[in-house]
Amino acid sequence: MGFLCGFSIWVFTICLVVQSGYGFYLPGSYPHKHLVGDTLSVKVNSLTSIDTEMPFSYYSLPFCKPPEGVKDSAENLGELLMGDRIENSPYRFKMHNNETDIFLCLTDPLSSDDFKLLKKRIDEMYQVNLILDNLPAIRYTKKEGFMLRWTGYPVGIKVQDFYYVFNHLKFNVLVHKYEETNVARVMGTGDAAEVIPTMGNEGSDVPGYMVVGFEVIPCSVMHNAKAVKNLKFNGKYPTPIKCDPNTVSMPIKEGEPIVFTYEVAFEESDIKWPSRWDAYLKMEGSKVHWFSILNSLMVITFLAGIVLVIFLRTVRRDLTRYEELDKEAQAQMNEELSGWKLVVGDVFRAPSNPALLCIMVGDGVQILGMAIVTILFAALGFMSPASRGTLITGMLFFYMILGVAAGYVAVRLWRTIGCGDHKGWVSVSWKAACFFPGIAFFILTTLNFLLWGSHSTGAIPFSLFVVLLLLWFCISVPLTMIGGYLGAKASHIEYPVRTNQIPREIPPQKYPSWLLVLGAGTLPFGTLFIELFFIMSSIWMGRVYYVFGFLFIVLILLVVVCAEVSLVLTYMHLCVEDWKWWWKSFFASGSVAIYIFLYSVNYLIFDLKSLSGPVSATLYLGYSLFMVTAIMLATGTVGFLSSFWFVHYLFSSVKLD
Repeated sequence: MGFLCGFSIWVFTICLVVQSGYGFYLPGSYPHKHLVGDTLSVKVNSLTSIDTEMPFSYYSLPFCKPPEGVKDSAENLGELLMGDRIENSPYRFKMHNNETDIFLCLTDPLSSDDFKLLKKRIDEMYQVNLILDNLPAIRYTKKEGFMLRWTGYPVGIKVQDFYYVFNHLKFNVLVHKYEETNVARVMGTGDAAEVIPTMGNEGSDVPGYMVVGFEVIPCSVMHNAKAVKNLKFNGKYPTPIKCDPNTVSMPIKEGEPIVFTYEVAFEESDIKWPSRWDAYLKMEGSKVHWFSILNSLMVITFLAGIVLVIFLRTVRRDLTRYEELDKEAQAQMNEELSGWKLVVGDVFRAPSNPALLCIMVGDGVQILGMAIVTILFAALGFMSPASRGTLITGMLFFYMILGVAAGYVAVRLWRTIGCGDHKGWVSVSWKAACFFPGIAFFILTTLNFLLWGSHSTGAIPFSLFVVLLLLWFCISVPLTMIGGYLGAKASHIEYPVRTNQIPREIPPQKYPSWLLVLGAGTLPFGTLFIELFFIMSSIWMGRVYYVFGFLFIVLILLVVVCAEVSLVLTYMHLCVEDWKWWWKSFFASGSVAIYIFLYSVNYLIFDLKSLSGPVSATLYLGYSLFMVTAIMLATGTVGFLSSFWFVHYLFSSVKLD
């Protein structure tokens, strides 16, 4: 797309939202005007469960199928990767027409396999997910005086030794009168809007409505299968149906069919189009959420401030004291050097495995850039839950584009370590393009075989695998090679001091350096762990995550703390004459990934107690491993680059012979 055009539209849209009380919520689709009597079609998504974390197709169970056949709805890449399979359904409504006792279908007698599968899905607490006008069906339940919100409804319920299926659905569709808008009103110009007529809207006098809410109450109702044999699809059930959500009366039995029915009522609501997602975003415990994040931000900011002040004062005192001496005193001081000044001839000595370090730093820049840009766009409202799959699609897009940055940083660092030598830049670029995607491909392919074996819709289809490989090798790899070429052409960073031919011996240390490196990850983890709980709940408990503004603040704070922690640790190592700081600066901040993985295991044991089976646990741990690998590369890169800048600055400020 044209970037200039896209950018101008983006800026204009933001202006509309910021200035306007009438501005639409960006990510939701444009309001659909439905005239009275217009057909509304309900769609179905994959069956989901927090018990197994494996989605399955809605039509894998013996539910009613639409007369025209099952058809897939348009899906984006992100939806497919998330395991969403949106299809048409037999549920049809007429706008603003209340209907009761509607017969949907009579299934075939339950076979032994269908009967066992239905019981298994009820045991595993699978939820049916319906969608109307892009709104998921929401269900309200009361517990201990509190109103709880759920998306979807259970397939059925087990009472004693009997299994009951929810075969009657009571829908409540909230609608709001369609309001025509024009540019003046959208821009919030006040009274002037009433003067400017709306041009070219023929038929605007015809009353229309927008769908602003979609509620469902599932019931288990005993139906007479013989009485509906001759009924047609969407016909009238012969007797009135009483829907009582507190009782169940339709047990499933092998060899017997199931009758499905529904009713729908339309209710005019004061909810406006921009606010129709509010019901889904009101998470329980939101006050605790805000307080916890603010508390975490204040504590970590305070700690980071103390670390920074102490650190700057220590270094500045060393430099000031040295600069105040005359030349003779400096010469004498050079003979009595101590601490970090002793390693001047070794501090820029090439690390072990320099190519691997360059590759990991390049990939870290790519992942960190993707995270910052994606979360920023999400915070501005471009990737909200209203637009399914856009978050994953956006992440893939930004990751591929930022391959240029990965290649550039990796090759330029490679040339810096090699003192300007161009040799090997193609190899470094190629490895940077394949290192993290290769790890991701290995983990996701392994998990995909488990999902394929379980016939889950969470499995990536083979055609999508081919698409992802084409995106990798036809877009990401070439862009990374271009970045590498630019890095090879750019001048390398020159060291301020010469490196001795013979390495200096590192004196014995009181404490193992790896212990300090591992311990350093606790401070960055402190910025994350509260927000991490909400993110994990969003991924694994089916809750909607939407506070991307706070997440962006936490991310920036994490970057600052990672940089500070790595700086302090590098300075400590130099002070005890340990000049091998390259890898240690990377893992000082990158070690936060270890604590995140341990937290993931803790979350699995204590918060996902219902997770059943080795396959589900393997999927959870596999995805967690993938996540912490990306975090390790991103945070490690922040630590390394900040330490590299600091060491370069430190030894540029003091001239030592």
